[in-house]
Amino acid sequence: MAQTIDVLVDGGKASAGPPIGSTLGPLGVNVKEIVDAINEKTAPLNGMQVPVKIHINDDKSFSLDVGTPPVSALIKKELGIEKGSGEAGKLRVGDLTPGQAKNVAKAKFGSDDQAFVNQVAGTARSMGVTVGQGEVTEEEVKAYEEEKAAEEAAAAAPEEGETPVEGEAPEEGEAPKEETPPEENKQEEK
Repeated sequence: MAQTIDVLVDGGKASAGPPIGSTLGPLGVNVKEIVDAINEKTAPLNGMQVPVKIHINDDKSFSLDVGTPPVSALIKKELGIEKGSGEAGKLRVGDLTPGQAKNVAKAKFGSDDQAFVNQVAGTARSMGVTVGQGEVTEEEVKAYEEEKAAEEAAAAAPEEGETPVEGEAPEEGEAPKEETPPEENKQEEK
C-alpha cells in the first residue's frame, strides 16, 4: 500500500529527526537517503519553509514533490527580513517594488499576471509590507513608537472625569451611583 507523507522543511536543512524520521522509520525505508534527496532538491530554497510530499511505494522506493514556499516566505526572502509586522496597518516593516511583487508572483504561481500580483500584495499587506510606497523611513518608525507609547500611557491612566469609587462597580449599562451627602440635622424652631 503506497503512502504519501506531507512535511514542511527548512530548505536544504531537513533532518532525520522528527517529524520526518519518526514518520518514515516505521515504514522500513532508508530515512537518510530520503532526507539527503529532500535537502538536495530544496537547497535553492535555503532559509525558507518548503512543503514536500514524500511518496513511499510498496517496494520501499520513493519519489518527492517539492512545493513552493508560502507567499509570505517569498516576500521575506525578497526583502531580506526575518518576520512581518505584528501590527500590520500600523507599522510597515518593508516595501516591495512592483517588480519584486511580480517576481514573487512568478516564483509562487508561475505567472506574473495581475491577479497573482494582487494576491502577493494582499499577503504583503497582512504582513505590514507595502507595494510601491518606498522604503520605511525613520520618521515612520519614530511616529509609530510615539503612538504606541501614548496608547500604553492612556491605557494605564484612568479616563478623564473618572474617580475611584469605593464599593461595587456599576452593572453593565447601569449609570454609576452618586454618593449623597449626609443629611444635615434640622432642628425645628420652637
